[in-house]
Amino acid sequence: MTRPSLPLTDLTPALGGAEANPIRIGFADKNPLVLRGLQSLFGEDRRFELVVSASDGERFLDAVARFEFDVGIIGWVMANGDGRAVLEGLKERTPAPRIVVYTGADLGVARLAMQLGAAGFLSKSEPPERLLDVVAEVARGRMMFPFLDLGRAAAADPLACLTGRERELLERLAEGLSNEGLARRFGLSPNTVKFHLRNLYEKLGAANRAQAVAVLLGRDRGQPP
Repeated sequence: MTRPSLPLTDLTPALGGAEANPIRIGFADKNPLVLRGLQSLFGEDRRFELVVSASDGERFLDAVARFEFDVGIIGWVMANGDGRAVLEGLKERTPAPRIVVYTGADLGVARLAMQLGAAGFLSKSEPPERLLDVVAEVARGRMMFPFLDLGRAAAADPLACLTGRERELLERLAEGLSNEGLARRFGLSPNTVKFHLRNLYEKLGAANRAQAVAVLLGRDRGQPP
């Protein structure tokens, strides 16, 4: 079944009346309703000029090659090229837009996005209007992240940055479940399991499942991982 998506296109004419030097922006999100909401939100603010809108990371990276814009606002979980893939892909491109991750995921993703080179992060639980200010500040060269006491959180609990689902996956890994077993257990596709495991390993600084399980066992025994 074809996924609904907004076309990748130059949307500049839809805005009209923009400032002389507007902040040029691009969007990527799996949800067409989110994309339409962002278009409406930014289209009403004369500081911004919408250049591209894409339904996944691959289309967004293609847009970077085809269009010039200053800031990209991307979701984190996307079927074809997730947030991590976008940030990693932009490392090879110069110039590249600065990236704000706009997602419903928790602060563990904010930490990962920062490590991968994002310039900002905002949770979808915040008022949407807050995104306007975050993007404006990022365009001025500032980093815009929520407070992340990374050193204290890691020292107190190496698992503190995990989502509930990631913690469950880790516990099932410790029980010896394979990727296929995890997919059946949680009702997920194998690709979704791989996505969650990749994030899990990155957050724990683990190269594989054995190292990730060692972190869990070390924590539960009150020992450093």
